[in-house]
Amino acid sequence: MRESELREVVVGAARGMNARGLNRGTSGNVSVRVPEGMLITPSAVPYEGMGADDLVLMRLDGDVLMGARPSTEWRLHAGILARRPEVGSVLHAHPEFCTTLACLRREIPAVHYMVAVAGGDSVRCAPYAPFGSPELAELALAALEDRTACLLANHGLVVLGATPTDALELAVEVESLAAVYWRALQVGEPAILSAEEMAEVRARFEDYRRGGG
Repeated sequence: MRESELREVVVGAARGMNARGLNRGTSGNVSVRVPEGMLITPSAVPYEGMGADDLVLMRLDGDVLMGARPSTEWRLHAGILARRPEVGSVLHAHPEFCTTLACLRREIPAVHYMVAVAGGDSVRCAPYAPFGSPELAELALAALEDRTACLLANHGLVVLGATPTDALELAVEVESLAAVYWRALQVGEPAILSAEEMAEVRARFEDYRRGGG
């Protein structure tokens, strides 16, 4: 995909975060891998008025090649893209239910089989660190080990995808799972699927991806 097309996809994903209830205002950010490093949404620019040319082109070491000021969370995005070469896009948002659980510093356990969509038996919650800090990037990377989503304590959600569109769809799914878990907790302690049951789910997912139906 050409850079011009990637820029449009990033803008679409950023606007999609607000349209699908994952964000409000200018919170959250989206990046995509490019040969130079990454394209990332700018700081404090409303998504509705943001154009493809407003995205910031930068190296993963923080050197800005084109554009104004990148998102304050550029270190989070750059750290993930640098250490996870299979990842094409990073999306960070503050969805209501994920953020509620993050404020409780609770992970999303295997309360539903679809938790496996994020790669494991849970969506972990990374310990707290200030926004925009190198410490936050390191803690998120640890929580994302063998995963494509994690919560950030007292903060929000991070998801990984091959493309910004994939990342957005995963964020919507994880927020739905967070809502199910939160609602279940209002009634009692929900039953959690075992490691064996989740291993079977992941095997079925893999079979499905290979065309097994």
